[in-house]
Amino acid sequence: MNAPDPSQSQAAAPIDRAALPTDTFDWGAMKWLVTPSNTPGAKMTLGEVLLMPGKGHTEHHHPDAEEILYFLSGEGEQTLGGGAPFPVRAGDAVYVPLGAKHSTINTGWEPLRVIAIYNPGGPELGLRTLEGFKQTPVGELAGWARVK
Repeated sequence: MNAPDPSQSQAAAPIDRAALPTDTFDWGAMKWLVTPSNTPGAKMTLGEVLLMPGKGHTEHHHPDAEEILYFLSGEGEQTLGGGAPFPVRAGDAVYVPLGAKHSTINTGWEPLRVIAIYNPGGPELGLRTLEGFKQTPVGELAGWARVK
C-alpha cells in the first residue's frame, strides 16, 4: 500500500483570482493561479494571460519547461520553433516543447485571453526579471494608459 501524499491532506477549495497579485507589462497582464511557490504540492504552473490589442509576448523560450497555451477569446498570431507565424483563436491549443522558441501576438481588437500551463512550473518567475515588469498588489487594479 502506498503512503498517503501529504499534499492531498488539505481541504480542496477553489482558487480566488482576486486574492492573487496581477503581473503586468506594456503588452498585457497575467495572474498565476497555481504555481509551485503559491500552491502546496504543485509541480506545474497554471496562469491566465491577457494580451492587449497589437501587443504580445515576443520570441522567447523556456529551457527547462514545456508549455501548453489554450486560447479562450480573441485572435492572435503564434510562432513556434522558428516556423512561420500561424493564426490562433478561441478554442485553439498550442503545445510548446521544452526549450522551443515561440511568441504570441494579439492581432485582434479585443484582449487575447490565454491559459498558460508550464511543466514543470517555474518559468513564470523569470518574467519578473524582464524589462517593464510590474506587480500590482492584491486589492489594487492594474491601470492601463492609452498612448497617443
